[in-house]
Amino acid sequence: MLSLADIREARERVSGVARHTPLERSRSFSEMSGADLHLKLENFQRTGAFKIRGAMNRIRTLSEAEREAGVVTASAGNHAQGVALAANRAGVDATVVMPKFAPVSKVKATRGYGASVRLEGVDYDEAQAYAHQLEREEGRTYVHAFDDPVVMAGQGTLGLEIVDDCPDLDTVVVPIGGGGLISGVAVAIKEQIPDVRVVGVQAEGAASAAKSLEAGEVAEIDSVDTIADGIATRSIGEETLAVMEEYVDEVVTVDDREIALALTLLLERAKTLVEGAGAVALAAVLSDTFEYDDGETIVAALCGGNIDLNRLGTVVRRGLVQMGRYLKITIDLKDRPGELERVSSIVARTGANVYAVHHDRTSRDVAVNAAELELELETDDAEHAADIVDALEAEGYDVEILS
Repeated sequence: MLSLADIREARERVSGVARHTPLERSRSFSEMSGADLHLKLENFQRTGAFKIRGAMNRIRTLSEAEREAGVVTASAGNHAQGVALAANRAGVDATVVMPKFAPVSKVKATRGYGASVRLEGVDYDEAQAYAHQLEREEGRTYVHAFDDPVVMAGQGTLGLEIVDDCPDLDTVVVPIGGGGLISGVAVAIKEQIPDVRVVGVQAEGAASAAKSLEAGEVAEIDSVDTIADGIATRSIGEETLAVMEEYVDEVVTVDDREIALALTLLLERAKTLVEGAGAVALAAVLSDTFEYDDGETIVAALCGGNIDLNRLGTVVRRGLVQMGRYLKITIDLKDRPGELERVSSIVARTGANVYAVHHDRTSRDVAVNAAELELELETDDAEHAADIVDALEAEGYDVEILS
């Protein structure tokens, strides 16, 4: 079983590469939640995520023969970059297998750190199967993303930093993919402050941990579907399950809407960019997925910031929808002069700003003497968006809300 001594030894091995990342109290999120909320900004870590900790610890414990043969791993992106950089620093050849649909930015970054990248499979689990094939064929050492006590010890150094920087914490909230991070963090914290509550968070579209803990064995789900690709695994590990059973108090889930909202709020309120997996801990606090007291000192681990820019726009748009700051509607108009101007004047009176307008007379779903008007509007909040719809309907327009 993973021990505090293992994690303290790991800190010595990774200290030259992994940064001690900031832990900051957020006044905005404390006011929104009612808790005394602190953010562990692991998105500022080298490679943009916590994975460098475990990867560096594992590679620095390789034998000379293992170093000569090289390493191989599978990852959706963050572990890939961690292994690539750690291997590069140690002078070890690394091959990384990534899913075919891994974010382009993570693929490029992994190659940039010096690893050979192969794209195989539709998700992490299929990529992992191919990586194990390379392990057998080429004699490389497989560096597991989470189910390895040495990797877990490296990730646990994040927990040591939390205790150093916030010794009075009551609850720590940690994302769960395969369970390596929460296992290491839970041991590091609870072995020093046993009364601290450890809450794990999974994305609703990749929620295997609670099922595994309930069953007392690893339970694999059929597929994953979430914007939090960094924690999109079908199952936790055997090693991580054993640690979680002993040290984790509660596991909750958040959906993609809640993740998108938390990510967008972090950008706006904290000026901090995270990926989907990096937002789930804050999402769990803000959406009240678990109970906590007013003024309770909570640390939310923002575990990574490697979001693909193509995805960022989509996620932020979803977040704005959740905040009531973006409204997309369609209206059927009479196809006659002045109708578009009339609608525009109504929208202008409400104080909304127009993002985009699409006016279509040719749609099969529109009558011959009509046109379909699609509007994308910038709004102040949900109440403002409702006022716009009410104003249009009061003038006789049938409004369909798209988002």
